[in-house]
Amino acid sequence: MKTFAAAFVASSAAAISIGLSAVAAAPRPVHQFLELAMAPDGAHLASVEGNSPLSGGYPVVRSLVIRNTKTGRAITVSLPCGHARQCAPSALAWSRHGKRLAFALQMSGSLDRTIYAVSADGKDLKKVLAFPGTVGSLRFGPGGGLAMLVVKGATKEVGATEPGAPQTGDLSGPTPEQRIAVYAHGRLQFVSPAGMWVYQYQWLPDGRGFVGTAAPGNGDDNWWIAKLYRFARSGGAPPRVIFSPPDPRHQIADPVVSPDGRTVAFISGLMSDFIATGGDVWTVGTNGGKGVDITPNMKASALSLGFDCQGRLRVLELRGAVHQIVDLDAAAPAATAKRVWYGADTIYGPEAGMAAACPSHLTATVRQSFTRAPEIAIGRAGHWHDLTHINAMLRTPLRARSVTWRNDGYDIQGWLLLPAHAPAGKLPLITVVHGGPAAASTPHFVEPGTMRALLKRGYAIFLPNPRGSFGQGENFTTANVRDLGHGDLRDILAGIDRVERIAPIDDRRLGIMGGSYGGFMTMWAVTQTNRFKAGVAAAGVSDWTSYYGENGIDQWMIPYFGASVYDDPKIYDRSSPIRFIKNVHTPVFAYVGADDIECPAPQTMEFWHALHDLGVPTSYAIYPGEGHGLRDPAHIADAKRRTLAWFARYLKK
Repeated sequence: MKTFAAAFVASSAAAISIGLSAVAAAPRPVHQFLELAMAPDGAHLASVEGNSPLSGGYPVVRSLVIRNTKTGRAITVSLPCGHARQCAPSALAWSRHGKRLAFALQMSGSLDRTIYAVSADGKDLKKVLAFPGTVGSLRFGPGGGLAMLVVKGATKEVGATEPGAPQTGDLSGPTPEQRIAVYAHGRLQFVSPAGMWVYQYQWLPDGRGFVGTAAPGNGDDNWWIAKLYRFARSGGAPPRVIFSPPDPRHQIADPVVSPDGRTVAFISGLMSDFIATGGDVWTVGTNGGKGVDITPNMKASALSLGFDCQGRLRVLELRGAVHQIVDLDAAAPAATAKRVWYGADTIYGPEAGMAAACPSHLTATVRQSFTRAPEIAIGRAGHWHDLTHINAMLRTPLRARSVTWRNDGYDIQGWLLLPAHAPAGKLPLITVVHGGPAAASTPHFVEPGTMRALLKRGYAIFLPNPRGSFGQGENFTTANVRDLGHGDLRDILAGIDRVERIAPIDDRRLGIMGGSYGGFMTMWAVTQTNRFKAGVAAAGVSDWTSYYGENGIDQWMIPYFGASVYDDPKIYDRSSPIRFIKNVHTPVFAYVGADDIECPAPQTMEFWHALHDLGVPTSYAIYPGEGHGLRDPAHIADAKRRTLAWFARYLKK
């Protein structure tokens, strides 16, 4: 843990400098750790990892690595498809005794998966099961059997951010279903019923069943209305609802079962994306009953949960600018919370930010900051040391500091990134608005990519977390309900004012950019103010009315708008950039993936078409085969080139 973490927390009212790093001599790829799994005895740690392209984005070539936790010695497992693109291991699961590691493998661009198992020394690789569809979330059961989530005959990868299936032909057939299945004694048995999509699950400690979040129908769309179910492993008993969210603003995620099998803890709150989880911590009995919010009025957002070896509930929280892990008594109020770790680093792991082993108490996490590239750290929770040093020579040329300000009665936080070697005089500032809106900008290593290139060219970067973001509790996260774009833009503009008081920023050279909700905010901002001189919108929303009928995830909109577009069209019009399009004078470049089901391409086309007809400088690009966020390195590089050229053209002195 960085030594500045304590000072960071103790002086939350001040802007704390994170540090100044030297520039690496030559560009090097950032090694990413995408998945961690700790053996129960703590002797070995498995990971999926690989190098990001120099243009940025996720690794396209991925390896399965097993490390000895004492010596750090790493073994790269020899995969049947070799070390090539479209050979992707995932869903790591250790056997109960820690001697074998199971994983799913995708080969040759197919959606189908094959399950393999390998010994802890990386040898004796054996095929377990070939499945005609997607496989995820492998988990060995207490009494034997390997559970998993499967989609038979999948037409796309799981998740709404993945490219959508072709929308041609007869589309009125049954929707795909993701089911819990158990492989045992050479046979695969489906546990959850047909017609239901299971999102997350855990075994019950007695091995007789499961608890999980699920909803009937479209898996991409219905996560926002999922309920907590109990599933019997056998006997044909139907699933039983053990918790229903009290209102539409309470989605549920991340269920974990206590070691004694009596309690399920989960996160509940307003969430705009399945992959971005945040809210209060709730509990309910595994047989059902009244759910209890055990962190009411918490001024933080719970991001991930897990039980430790003693049965205490661990919670990874975002509290303002700081991440922290706390221990809670699942049966008592939040006053029992004991802080295990806190810091300005961002950490990642499957349970409360860690991969844990019981009974060894050993944990592992991936930690990083704006200036420190990701590494695996290991040790007892909160007392980690680096196990890897693969990125040790990488540095980011920037200075980062947390910035706080107050607006409309809210205390707001964001991050300011300044070039390490800024030219004399005032700097142009690019405000980057995060997606969501229920998400947050947190310290992640600024790898080679668009933001790093902007810093290198002398731009300052502002990363605000306006109302609607995680990090300050549910009242703050819900503060933009039925007000999308309005209050959060006021927060952002007030944040820019604050930044201009503490840094040499040229107010005449302000730019704005973002993706997803950040793309909408870019489109929205230029209709509400002429303060920005250039904008770049990735996968934005220009018209909430038409968007309602075009996207594949409209269930998220009901909690935010309070009604469907057919019941209350005025509230959708009130936040639609297209309704204010004649106010725009700011040049905007927009781009999107052709197969994006979250923010479909017609939204970008509609915005570009309006600016083009009104004579406002504009440009747009639609990238083939891409979903919500670019994956192809060539497309990422092209969008980067266009973005840099756009800002250079309109923000130059």
